[in-house]
Amino acid sequence: MQIPSTPDGLASTRQPPKRARDYIFAGWASMAGTTIEWYDFFLYGTAAALVFNKIFFPTLDPVLGTLAAFATYGVGFIGRPMGGIVFGHFGDRIGRKSMLLVTLLLMGIPSIVIGLIPPYQSIGYGAAALLVTMRFLQGMAVGGEWGGAVLMAVEHAPPGRKGFFGSLPQTGVGFGLILSSLAMAAVTRLPEAQLLAWGWRIPFLASIVLVAIGWVIRVSVPESPDFERVKATGAPVKAPVLAALRRQPRELLIILGARTAENTWFYLVVAFALAYAANQLKIPRADILHAITVGAVLSLFTMPFCGWLSDQIGQRRLFLIGLVIMCLFAAPFFAMLGTRNPAMVWWAMVLGTGVVFPILYAPESQLFAAQFPAEIRYSGISLSVQLAGVLGGGVAPMIATALLVAGGGSPHYVVVYMVALGIVALGCTLMMRKHAS
Repeated sequence: MQIPSTPDGLASTRQPPKRARDYIFAGWASMAGTTIEWYDFFLYGTAAALVFNKIFFPTLDPVLGTLAAFATYGVGFIGRPMGGIVFGHFGDRIGRKSMLLVTLLLMGIPSIVIGLIPPYQSIGYGAAALLVTMRFLQGMAVGGEWGGAVLMAVEHAPPGRKGFFGSLPQTGVGFGLILSSLAMAAVTRLPEAQLLAWGWRIPFLASIVLVAIGWVIRVSVPESPDFERVKATGAPVKAPVLAALRRQPRELLIILGARTAENTWFYLVVAFALAYAANQLKIPRADILHAITVGAVLSLFTMPFCGWLSDQIGQRRLFLIGLVIMCLFAAPFFAMLGTRNPAMVWWAMVLGTGVVFPILYAPESQLFAAQFPAEIRYSGISLSVQLAGVLGGGVAPMIATALLVAGGGSPHYVVVYMVALGIVALGCTLMMRKHAS
C-alpha cells in the first residue's frame, strides 16, 4: 500500500499543522546527533593518520604501519551499506526515532572502546582485531544514521522549508570535522611519549559525554509524522529493502549515480588532495589541514544557506548547478594546488570544502527522500546513498591515486575521472522525479 503524497513528494499526514517549535527542534536535534556521529567517525581517521600505526602496528615499517592503520579506516566504508540495509529495514518497520537512538549508541560505544584498547605490546594483534571490529560497527552506524537523520528533519518540516531543514543534519558533517580536528589538535600538543601513552585516548573517551547529550536530545524528539501515518494505516512493508529493489530500481540507480559524484568530490578534496599536496607537491600538511578546517567552518554557514536556496529554486535545480560547478572547478582546483602558492592552495581547499561541496550536499536530503514513498523511504535512500559512499569514499581515492601514477604525477587523468562522474550524475539527476525539482 502506498501512502498519498503531497506535491513535494513526501507523504501527507492529514494532521493539523505542527507548531513551529516542533519541527525546528526536530531539525536542530538531527543536526546535533549527526554532529556527534561524524565527530566519532572523523576522529578515527585523524588518529589513524597520526598515531594508530605506532600504537597498533609498531612492528611494521612506518609506511606499512600507516597503510595498515588506513586499512582499518576503510573497513568503516564496508559497514555502511550493511548499516543502511539493517537500519533502513527497521526504520521503515519500527520507526525513524528508535533507529537514530540505536545508531547513536552504535557509534559512541565503539569510540569509547577504542579509547580503552590496550596497545600492541599488551595483547599483540588482538588489539588491531578489536580496532577493526569497532570500526566496522561505526561504519554500520553511519550507514543507518544518515537516512534516519535526514528523514526526521524533512518529514517534520512544513512544505516549502524541507530543503532548509534537510540541510541541518548535513551541516553536522562540518561540525563533526571541526570538533574532531580540535580535539586531536589539543592532545597532539603533548610530548610524543605522553600522546602515545594516554593522550590520544582522551578524545575517544570524551564520546561518552557527547553520546549522553545526544541521547537526551534525540529521545525528546517525536516520531516522524510520515511514519506515524504509515503505522496508523497499517501499511508498514514486511521487507522494505526488497520492496525498494523490486518497485523502484530506477530511483535506486539514479540516486546511486548522482550521489557518487558528490561523495567522490568530498573525499578527493579532504583525503586524496591532502595526500597529493603533502607528498607530491611537498606542501606542509599543517597548511592543508588548516585550509580544510576553515572550509568546514565556512560550510556551517553555506550549508544551511544552500538548503534555504534549494527551497527557493528547487532541490534538483540547485543540485544540477552544483554538478556543473564541480565539473568546471575540477581542473582549476588541481591547477591552484599545483602553483604551490600558499594563498592559491588555501583558496582551492576552502572553496572545495566550503562552497562546492555544500551546493551539492545541502539539497540531497529532500531531493533523495522525495523519490520514495514513506513506507520504503528509509530503506530506499539508505541503500542507494550508502552504496554510493563505497564508490565515492571507499574506492574513488584509490582510483585517483592509480590515475595519478598513470599520469606520471600529473592529475589530469584525475580531473577527467571527476568530470566523467559529474556528467553521469547530471544525467541521473535529470531523470529524477519532477516533484523534487
